Amino acid sequence: MDNINTKEYSPESPSMKSRLSWLWSEYSVIIAFIIIFIAASVMNPRFLDINNQLNILMQVSIIGIIALGMTVVMLSGGIDLSVGSVLALAGVISVLALNASGSILIGVFTALLVGAFAGFLNGLMVAKGRIASFIATLGMMAAARSIALYIAEGGSVSGEVSGFTAIANNNVWIFDLPVLIFFAMAVLIYIVMHKTRFGRYVYALGSNEKAAMLSAIRVDRIKIGVYTLIGTLVGVAAVIETSRLNSISSSSSGAQYELDAIAAVIIGGTRMTGGRGKIIGTIFGILILGILNNMMNLMNVSPHLQGFVKGLIIIIAVVFQKRE
Repeated sequence: MDNINTKEYSPESPSMKSRLSWLWSEYSVIIAFIIIFIAASVMNPRFLDINNQLNILMQVSIIGIIALGMTVVMLSGGIDLSVGSVLALAGVISVLALNASGSILIGVFTALLVGAFAGFLNGLMVAKGRIASFIATLGMMAAARSIALYIAEGGSVSGEVSGFTAIANNNVWIFDLPVLIFFAMAVLIYIVMHKTRFGRYVYALGSNEKAAMLSAIRVDRIKIGVYTLIGTLVGVAAVIETSRLNSISSSSSGAQYELDAIAAVIIGGTRMTGGRGKIIGTIFGILILGILNNMMNLMNVSPHLQGFVKGLIIIIAVVFQKRE
């Protein structure tokens, strides 16, 4: 009688293919980041320059802060298309408040308040109005941009208080302050999503809304909280955006920021349907976008093609998610 290798045929012994599949599903964004980083280093030696690396971090800091909030929204099963327009509105109103009061603190608080209020309205429309998040935030996108254009008369608004530009143009050691703010926000959102009841409820809501309701989770409150949170983060991004140039454009500031934020979240592994994703994945996703943009600039690729690349990356990332 032939001897049978029970270890080889045991169903409990995972195959190499299943191990690789698990490794890819859990760490695909990190693996992709390493591959892209090495490829960029080989393609252009200037990429590894420390100043260039710090420049990449600075460039992704504003979108990164918005992407953190977008991750929470998409984990809940929603989406927010209004972030760019709300950023412009929050920036315009905060600069007016800054100039009128002469207080940097009031200007910052105004930006946070406007962003949070816009997010709160989005949450109300989605939770209480039963409007699809795509439609609700699309309406807010148009409304917020129109109000910003009306207030600023279609132009830009500049700050008149000395010291306001220090928020975005100061540095601690070798890191620009916006980069440190981005990482601080990332740590905060990570704690909220993984160490608090609110975070667990967001995952439950995104996985199965009906099951979450049957589990006595106040779904409406969670939805309102999610959109208020991203609105507040947009307010933080508006402060940095405005402080960087000491002005905000009602027409161009925040344009297509929603595309960049959504791209970073999807690349980071968060499902469009919600319930699955990680904050750390979004961080690597925004870094991948930053590296790709930087490489295209170093290689003199037309900036008009960068949107095409981002769109292509989103499609590829979704295709890979479907195959998992």
